[in-house]
Amino acid sequence: MAQKSGRILAVDDNSDILFTLRLLLNPHVESVKTETNPNVIPQLMKEEEFDVILLDMNFTRDAVSGTEGFSWLERILEIDPQAVVLFITAYGDVEKSVRAIKAGATDFIIKPWQNEKMIATVSSAIKLRQSRCEVSGLKEKQREMNTILNSQFVDFIGESEVMKRVFATISKVASTDANILILGENGTGKELVARALHSRSLRSDETFISVDLGSLSETLFESELFGHVKGAFTDAKADRTGRFELASGGTIFLDEIGNLSQPLQAKLLTVLERREVTRVGAAKPKPVDVRLISATNMNIRQVAAEGGFRQDLLYRINTVEIELPPLRERTEDIPLLADHFLKIYSRKYNRKISRPSAAVMKKLCAYSWPGNVREFQHVIERALIMSESNTLTENDFYLTTHCTQQEDVEFDSFNLNDIERKIIDKVLKKHQGNVSKAAPELGLTRTALYRRLEKHSL
Repeated sequence: MAQKSGRILAVDDNSDILFTLRLLLNPHVESVKTETNPNVIPQLMKEEEFDVILLDMNFTRDAVSGTEGFSWLERILEIDPQAVVLFITAYGDVEKSVRAIKAGATDFIIKPWQNEKMIATVSSAIKLRQSRCEVSGLKEKQREMNTILNSQFVDFIGESEVMKRVFATISKVASTDANILILGENGTGKELVARALHSRSLRSDETFISVDLGSLSETLFESELFGHVKGAFTDAKADRTGRFELASGGTIFLDEIGNLSQPLQAKLLTVLERREVTRVGAAKPKPVDVRLISATNMNIRQVAAEGGFRQDLLYRINTVEIELPPLRERTEDIPLLADHFLKIYSRKYNRKISRPSAAVMKKLCAYSWPGNVREFQHVIERALIMSESNTLTENDFYLTTHCTQQEDVEFDSFNLNDIERKIIDKVLKKHQGNVSKAAPELGLTRTALYRRLEKHSL
């Protein structure tokens, strides 16, 4: 037997009507509470949450005009803006009831009612209430998620002049609806900038949707971004809402936009110009209201000049450009970033680790950081995990690129044996003769490295 749902409050000064409603609705809903005095409505709503409120339009004090019913409708919606109110009204009050719907009532029921119609109307009202609560709950969760995700902006830090300019631009444009194009190498923090823009915008309480366009195939593009209807293609077993619809009212972040093919660029441009999407298989478009933020690691202007990216789409997406510098161009921020990530991972792994020495910091500043801040963060985390003391030493840092900006390996001979000997010697010195650490950096096993050490008399 299906579990009954729906808590009903019926308010009418006619006790016979209330008795009839209880008798009719009890078999179909979870509970029916009745009350002849409307003055107790606020207290009842405080004590219990009702899915549907059945409210008489005319009470004894004002039995004709409906003013009292309108007054209580307004009060109920003040207490609970999501309340679902059904007016119970006489046939002659239909015109007033229509006005009541405009004032916030959900529907009205004419006395004398048909039992089947009453049950159907109340059931629909219960579903509406549940739907409103779900939407409200999702919005609240979204706000909480945005707060959590946007708090990651604290990872986007720096005191260098180039970063100060980036922060200044974010502050200027965040509150506008201008389309933003973020440029920068992988790992420089493009999505952090997008989230910072969203969190400081007038849309901050709405949805932030991030889409990696580089991971979408040609066949999935339309379905993912614009949605589809059931039966639109073989695997379309249900309607699907696209990312643009999900982001409507909020912000959509299109990462790696430079990877789009020309046909997909044309489809995206159409959506941006018309501000509407048509689901795959649907006949009618749906309006969308989004703030667009895009990002790419390409030289998008050069790609456009060479015909690989539409100029009209480029104009559409870059009302304002924000260019993020690579970490190698703001090395003065490295000590600040090191302190920041050490605090995070010391807390995460319950370790007390002091800041690296000046010599180690100099080494970190000299490294080219091809993976930028993302790589730096991972290197700090790994060093903290692998460290056997409370101070990070040079041996705790494993840098995937063997050479630094300031210490390139120079060869005075192109003899392969000489080159191999020089590289092995350099990596051994880097790890202070520790074969266990030098071997993996050289791509060798310890046994293989020992053979080469013997070979080169090292």
